[in-house]
Amino acid sequence: MKSATLEAYGGVLNSYWKKDHIARLTSIFSEGQVVIRIDGQLAGCALSLIVDYDKIDDNHTYADIIEGDKFKNHDPDGDVLYGIDVFIKPEFRGLRLGRRLYDYRKELCENLNLKGIVFGGRMPNYYKYKDQYSPKEYIQKVKHKEIHDPVLNFQTSNDFHPIRIIKGYLEGDTASSEYAVLMEWDNIYYTKPNKKASSVKTVVRLGLIQWQMRPYNGLDDLMQQVEYFVDSVSAYRSDFAVFPEFFNAPLMAKYNHMHEPQAIRELASYTQTIVERMQQLSISYNINIITGSMPEVVNDVLYNVGYLCRRDGSLERYEKIHVTPDEAKVWGMQRGNQLKTFETDAGKIGVLICYDSEFPELSRLLADEGMDILFVPFLTDTQNGYSRVRLCAQARAIENECYVAIAGSVGNLPNVNNMDIQYAQSAVFTPCDFSFPSNGIKAETTPNTEMILVADVDLGLLRELHSFGAVKNLKDRRKDFYDVIRVNK
Repeated sequence: MKSATLEAYGGVLNSYWKKDHIARLTSIFSEGQVVIRIDGQLAGCALSLIVDYDKIDDNHTYADIIEGDKFKNHDPDGDVLYGIDVFIKPEFRGLRLGRRLYDYRKELCENLNLKGIVFGGRMPNYYKYKDQYSPKEYIQKVKHKEIHDPVLNFQTSNDFHPIRIIKGYLEGDTASSEYAVLMEWDNIYYTKPNKKASSVKTVVRLGLIQWQMRPYNGLDDLMQQVEYFVDSVSAYRSDFAVFPEFFNAPLMAKYNHMHEPQAIRELASYTQTIVERMQQLSISYNINIITGSMPEVVNDVLYNVGYLCRRDGSLERYEKIHVTPDEAKVWGMQRGNQLKTFETDAGKIGVLICYDSEFPELSRLLADEGMDILFVPFLTDTQNGYSRVRLCAQARAIENECYVAIAGSVGNLPNVNNMDIQYAQSAVFTPCDFSFPSNGIKAETTPNTEMILVADVDLGLLRELHSFGAVKNLKDRRKDFYDVIRVNK
């Protein structure tokens, strides 16, 4: 911790945390102390306390907060999370790890039902301008992007706003001339005090990408567009980014002179690289990614598969169980045999690729495993095909008492055989009951338009529905009369 602190601050503060400090912090408030390790190395750290903010003087100093390293101001019954340190080692900067630490604090604040987060932010570039501008003027210059301050810019980009300037906040911080900006983040979900922490996320934010098919100049060009959309939905703090089926089909244009079965296998050669890069994006942008689907060759057999890239770096694979007649006839696509639910930090999910959503047995098996959200990446060329997917997806939401999110592609690919046109209207569907939209549609995109769709779904409402719904589709099933079983468990 000593070397990491000194390296992160470049020796500016000439201070570091000792083992007894960390031991004390973890003993009084373990949830408030978090580290990031990469390959066994300490990459970053965030330390915090809970304080009763009414007892904190407006012009307090850093020493007042930590009280000689005894941390006596920590109050488990307080109402504000006070950040006392956060850093990322220089060699790990640029990976958005700082945002991961801030996101952790925000979620902790919400789970503990605290009013917000407060800390004293340094102004490490102020020494360059102290003869020209007052601290207040300096902050305004930074706010208007006339001056770059890495700390203040990072904090404001993470939804923190300045409250006041404190003089003499941190002794020895010559870069900031010992000034600090008291920064604050407000918890909009704050309600009456409830101090019980919860690790279960009940409100989940979905980010659906309605992907425009267009020519790309190779894999890097396509992945630039992928990252653009991941960045867009993660900026809204989405828990999931969902891509459509065969979103990477434009890369087949290079092989359009080949027979279709050869071209699709050439497209499959990109799959591993795309998955690896999307896995990195999930970590970097702190979001779970449903990769849609892509062709993949396993033991010389062609499948339609996709991956769940969790934001903790783990990876799961799913397969299309029912291939369409066209996929089998034109490409030689084979049926998959893997079906299961996936545990995530935002509920238990299932994924069915396009045509699979039209077979109710599959989603029923997933529902029996406790699925909360069913994701359906799809690709349909006509409105007829789209209607089949949409109407079946809505039925799956009702009969399985779950949320269903469908994401498809729009546009056309005149230079790719068997992928000429696409029709889509991505949407999030719900059960039809009093706690949900009466038509079972939570949100939907504009048809045939490239865009994102961000929607919140409340898993707590599903729990209530299972027991107190006007009808109980799961509980009222006549298992004494019929059942759905898996043959190859």
